[in-house]
Amino acid sequence: MSARTKSRKRALDILFESEAQNLPTGGTLAERVGDAEYPVNEYAVALIEGVIAHRERLDEIIADNAKDWTLDRMPAVDRNLLRIGAYEILYVDDVPDAVAVSEAVNLASDLSTDESPSFVNGLLSRIVELKPTLIG
Repeated sequence: MSARTKSRKRALDILFESEAQNLPTGGTLAERVGDAEYPVNEYAVALIEGVIAHRERLDEIIADNAKDWTLDRMPAVDRNLLRIGAYEILYVDDVPDAVAVSEAVNLASDLSTDESPSFVNGLLSRIVELKPTLIG
């Protein structure tokens, strides 16, 4: 598993944990950064901080493009994977869009429902298509 893949997984863990504890997005980040047993590297922190900074816009884009699904109806893992993936697609220039989609789909395959990989793939692929109209 590559360092960035591990970072994405760690970012997902922290975003999911914060949501499960009804804390603000990334609310457990400060506590986790000091955890020697499960370190949080720089890229995971950057992903979490990026999702926090752009959460309103990311959620709007995800909700607008999720056919027949509201954010509240999505599994929490999928919702947070979509935030990370959409953040990378829209705001991280050194990650190719296809890599952002593939990494999110792989994590969905490992961590979520049987239907999640195709759902995450379809929604993030749609965001890639719309990217020129979503930024700028």
